Amino acid sequence: MDLILQKNLNDSTKIFSLLANFGDSKSLIIHPSSTTHQQLNEEQQKSTGVTSDLVRLSIGLEDPVDLIEDLHNAIKSL
Repeated sequence: MDLILQKNLNDSTKIFSLLANFGDSKSLIIHPSSTTHQQLNEEQQKSTGVTSDLVRLSIGLEDPVDLIEDLHNAIKSL
């Protein structure tokens, strides 16, 4: 998945947050390669399991059915 598609996926979700907040209980969708691991070069990212096509989902306390529907709708919109 290229970066533009990942950005569109992230932007298309309604429930998932794009910002990681310490101690937050909300669900997250982020692109680690361009956010949390951007300071590492490609080789260092790969050594930590981060690839440019990785999208990280962190599930919070929202209703699972709502989260699945949100992801489904976001993917359909691509």
